[in-house]
Amino acid sequence: MQIIPAIDIKNNKCVRLLEGVDDTSKTYNNNPVEQAKYFEQTGCKKLHIVDLDAAFGRPHINTDVIKEIRKTITMPIQMGGGIRSKADAEKYLNWGIDNIIIGSMSVNQPDVIKSLSKKFKRKIYVSLDIKDNKIMVKGWKEQSEIKIEEILDLYLNTEIKGYVITDIKNDGMLKGLDTEFIKNIVQKIENIDNYGKSIIIAGGLTNYDDLKNLNRLKMKNVEGIVSGKSFYEGNIDLVKAQKILDNNA
Repeated sequence: MQIIPAIDIKNNKCVRLLEGVDDTSKTYNNNPVEQAKYFEQTGCKKLHIVDLDAAFGRPHINTDVIKEIRKTITMPIQMGGGIRSKADAEKYLNWGIDNIIIGSMSVNQPDVIKSLSKKFKRKIYVSLDIKDNKIMVKGWKEQSEIKIEEILDLYLNTEIKGYVITDIKNDGMLKGLDTEFIKNIVQKIENIDNYGKSIIIAGGLTNYDDLKNLNRLKMKNVEGIVSGKSFYEGNIDLVKAQKILDNNA
């Protein structure tokens, strides 16, 4: 399991939100490119980027900084936020983004995602953004009627890479991981999917105890956990966090 640092970009700055609400942003670094370089130099194996402006319907604001991050670092990048068309998806992949994370379109246009996954095998994560056991779409502002199990059935026999599970109520709150929530969602995926799709967890990581609790769940298909505010507020050191995950202690 990897610790995956996050860069959420808003107005070309590195910020964090509370529960994904647009007007709660706090700036942590005015230079996302330098932040990305730091993560690579620290030894992280993957970077998680979210274009918040695009997620809230303001595309193009962060285009240059995202391209510059891709040019500056060599480690893999997974990216989400406002990818709501086939053209959006292909644009990021053509820029050299390694994996894209798609939420709303995965729910509303599954045939498009299936088509993309055939062309870009193992490049797409379906984003399961969950609040009160409901999947949220359009920047987490609207509740979808589709059930989690229905989404998993839709993508069972496809070439998507896996799922990014976000616990929205916990995102940016520093209240600790909801391990029961994680265990239940991961079990649903593993019960339905026999192909070993990767799972990434986001939302709620607070301290080292959370990482130890994750290890205790013994989840075989969990690729990594995203660290956002837990890093930026100084709660965890990324090197120590990775050692905990590696040692399964």
